[in-house]
Amino acid sequence: MAISAFAVKVPSAETLVGDLRQRFDATTKLGVPAHITVLVPFMDPQYITPAVLDRVQRALNRVAAFSFSLGRVGRFPATAYLTPEPPEPFIAMTKALVDVFPDFPPYGGEHQGVVPHLTVAHGEPSEADAAAAELQKRLDASGGIVADCASVALIENSTGRWEELHVFHLPSADTPARDD
Repeated sequence: MAISAFAVKVPSAETLVGDLRQRFDATTKLGVPAHITVLVPFMDPQYITPAVLDRVQRALNRVAAFSFSLGRVGRFPATAYLTPEPPEPFIAMTKALVDVFPDFPPYGGEHQGVVPHLTVAHGEPSEADAAAAELQKRLDASGGIVADCASVALIENSTGRWEELHVFHLPSADTPARDD
């Protein structure tokens, strides 16, 4: 079944993690760029109407654009990732979307809580170990990544590859976020 997802693309991370993602994250081969997931799974793309897009934009208007850094390696058992600082705006976007679309809990309700992250390796724990070690070396040498979040992409996989369906722009940091 086709699904969609909300993601914050982080193109500035590609130089640091792109080759590791190619080796250790199968979603890269399906068109998924370096990103921080806001909400997955979301609805089948065939049901995404202009009214749904409008509801999404109103939900995301609750969070103003922000800057974040990626400078720390995190781990799940079979996953190595970069942890965004601060995590709170990502969590706020997820909660705003779930408030408006309660039938779509993060990761299908499989996990407790929301842990924002940029996946670098996913699958085998030994591969995640290797990717985490290499990633830490790279972070030590580079000092990490600073990025801006001014938009959220809605991506979908109805063709078997993930493609961008729509981009939602966040209110600017000097415009108060709205709770429409």
